[in-house]
Amino acid sequence: MREYASVHGTLDLDSPPMRLYQKSKRLGIWDPRDIDFSADAVAWQELTDDERHLLLRVTALFQAGEEAVTVDLLPLVDAIGNEGRLEDGLFLTAWLWEEGKHTEFFRRFLDEVVGETADLHHLHGDAYRRIFGEELPQAMNALRTDRSPAALANAAVTYTMIVEGVLAETGYHGYFTALERAGVLTGLREGLELVKRDESRHIAYGVYLISRLVQEDPGLWPAIETRMEALLPAALAIVDETFAPYDPMPFDLDLGEFIAYATDQYGKRIARIERARAGGPLELADGEG
Repeated sequence: MREYASVHGTLDLDSPPMRLYQKSKRLGIWDPRDIDFSADAVAWQELTDDERHLLLRVTALFQAGEEAVTVDLLPLVDAIGNEGRLEDGLFLTAWLWEEGKHTEFFRRFLDEVVGETADLHHLHGDAYRRIFGEELPQAMNALRTDRSPAALANAAVTYTMIVEGVLAETGYHGYFTALERAGVLTGLREGLELVKRDESRHIAYGVYLISRLVQEDPGLWPAIETRMEALLPAALAIVDETFAPYDPMPFDLDLGEFIAYATDQYGKRIARIERARAGGPLELADGEG
């Protein structure tokens, strides 16, 4: 018979998952239907062909990516829930809801601004297909039959360190930067700011989860390190794939700037996991979420 964690004691309100859950309640309550795209629809027509093509390409990547992470998160929710970690479970349910909203947001932009309802898979490159079509679902679905710490660590590395921590965060940074510098698509920018804020909480939980697992079992570290080293080149290749068709780059974007941003953020998170591995506290970074 199942026993319920909250019956045996209070919730740990100071734990990182619970603090992230509280932030989700305060900051994650936004509705994609409330974003006004009317000015964006006019501004879209005033962009150059290359600008529209790049934005369509990037949006197609995010639309499919957000749908993938919504579906692929479910095994982690179930696995953590069955561990009896109620604080983690509360945050994960908020996380899943937020990913669903992101999927809806990008679909609205494609429908109402771009007017694009065709299949956009041709805009996905080989590295993208490998990460989102193979590595991510395999790592997450493995949790349906294997809930070991090693499987949890593999899933967290793939989902949060690579897919969200390198790809999504870097992509949103570049996406928003391009639009802000050009002063265009105010509705899209409004939504991207909200999405970025949500994603920072998701990444924060992933770093916390990996840190907790490796602190509990330092023997997991070699496999974690190997997994990150295996996937990082493919993740950075997606950035290359996205920018490759354009010369010059629309919006005066600089590929090197975004590669540097991705590697810097990645390095900071590795350093936090290393500190936890050495026995440091399991804490959130300042401003996360």
